[in-house]
Amino acid sequence: MNLNQILNMVTRLFVRKGVNWGVNKGTKAIAKRSAAKPVVTDHTNHARDVAKRARQAAKVTRRIGR
Repeated sequence: MNLNQILNMVTRLFVRKGVNWGVNKGTKAIAKRSAAKPVVTDHTNHARDVAKRARQAAKVTRRIGR
């Protein structure tokens, strides 16, 4: 291995660690900001109910298919 390859390996290692650190910081900051304001509206409850009914319908369909 020549010196150029070694420098590239070391540089990639530090850049990857730096980018991962930045991405994790940003992700945590966004998650913290959105967790502080939980929004529960009628639309949210309606969507939850629709999803629940869809899961139940899928379950019944699987039972019928057996």
